Amino acid sequence: MEIVLPKKSNAAENVVLENPRNIVIIGANGAGKSRFGRALEHRYAECAFRVSAGNAMCILPEENTTVHSVSEIYDRMLSGEVRVEVKARTEFDKLLYLLQQEEFQTLVDFKMKQLRGLPCEISCTRLDRTQRLWEQLFPHSRLLRKGGELEILSSNDGNPYKPYRMSQGEKVVFYLIASVLFAPQRALIVVEDPELHLHRSVIGPLWDSIEQSRPDCTFVYMTHDIEFAAGRLSGIRVWVKSYDAVHCSWDYELIENRESFPEEIYLELLGSRKPVLFIEGTDNNSIDNKLYPYIFPDYIVKPLGGCSKVIETTRAFGEMKYFHHLESKGIVDRDRRTAREIRTLREKNIYVPDVAEVENLLMLETVIRTVARRMMQDEEVVFETVKQNVISQFEKDIESQALLHTRHRLRRQIEHMIDRRLETIDELDVHVRTLTEGIGARRLYKDICQEFRQYVEEKDYTSILRVYNKKGMLPQSRVTQLCGLSNKDKYLSFILSVLKEDKEDAACIRAAIQHCFGIG
Repeated sequence: MEIVLPKKSNAAENVVLENPRNIVIIGANGAGKSRFGRALEHRYAECAFRVSAGNAMCILPEENTTVHSVSEIYDRMLSGEVRVEVKARTEFDKLLYLLQQEEFQTLVDFKMKQLRGLPCEISCTRLDRTQRLWEQLFPHSRLLRKGGELEILSSNDGNPYKPYRMSQGEKVVFYLIASVLFAPQRALIVVEDPELHLHRSVIGPLWDSIEQSRPDCTFVYMTHDIEFAAGRLSGIRVWVKSYDAVHCSWDYELIENRESFPEEIYLELLGSRKPVLFIEGTDNNSIDNKLYPYIFPDYIVKPLGGCSKVIETTRAFGEMKYFHHLESKGIVDRDRRTAREIRTLREKNIYVPDVAEVENLLMLETVIRTVARRMMQDEEVVFETVKQNVISQFEKDIESQALLHTRHRLRRQIEHMIDRRLETIDELDVHVRTLTEGIGARRLYKDICQEFRQYVEEKDYTSILRVYNKKGMLPQSRVTQLCGLSNKDKYLSFILSVLKEDKEDAACIRAAIQHCFGIG
């Protein structure tokens, strides 16, 4: 089926899609996404069929009946031949009525053929097809037919119950499967919020099966669910940016798969007008994932995993700025990087904190003093005690820390040297054999040790936080006990609670941490 999309702003010709299996419409709230869907319905009024699980579960005024929907089929049936009428209050009730009427008519046709001596067999009804798929998705439940009514039997309970007692998820799955089967041949099926009330594990298999049940139709989804949008692999994604009411046109783009950029992230960020901040980590319980959204409230914070993923994604997103118009930055851990490495990363919009670990951000003087004061402790005593504890820890670990920094710097130096362009294997062989000549590992180690001892002598707390990679430094510093909190988690939770207040203390903490990145 050829689909002509609604009018595109400043475009001479219409955008035409050749036989798309499905179309996913995404966009920010208020961008005109729903209008875009309605425009498609209007253009293809003869074959459009609307499916809305949200509306199906609600009692709506009769005048709101949508043309080419389950409700419209129900109303048309009642206005025809005289039938036993039921009091259907929702579209879900109307759907049950239509399914049962088809069951009744199928049995009557079968009986009449038998009485006439004609060859006959029971036809597969929409209810049969719905039951088969529904029970696949809910393997612990069975649909029963008793006295012309449906009942559900769950192995978890053992007592049959009526359809109106289904959970919202069970109802929605039943409605979506069955309603699509009532769409006319080669229909344009417009689906609102296809993920509504559904568990994550059900969404993909459900819509894959529904699309397979109607290979003749084209599905148009309007959704805010990023994983759903990314999961419709065989379809076209349309990003609706804005609607021009004067000219009845839309600013929109087609999103194509891009190997250099994770599609799930791309789709998620399209719905936002904020700049993007990519960070390391995937664990929702990590400090940076909890902290950074409050430190950088003007950004959408997106964790990506490793350092290389952050760098590559920030680069790729920046290269596509002509397409999405969103600013993007990245944050990676310091990881003993040199000043030269940090400058190179900053040129690529990758920011590195002025502390060795994200945990060290919680050890900044301003943060400690704020927490101590809020916990009714003497902030001067608390900070000076913590400072002395950290300096003492660092002094004991100088040699091991210096060795870690030495290894890192040598590795980076050798990587840079081995990356030289050489014309022949002989040149490469000589280069490798002489690679470490002139590299004084011991001298470098001694220089770093001397630098670190100077930090201790000068009680340079800020510089120590910058170079000290020490998991567990926060509890060992006793900052939590000194502030009157039982452990690190309580300490972090208290800081987050202050940031959530968004008052003067929150501004002080935010400014101190932002200063470590050079991001305002």
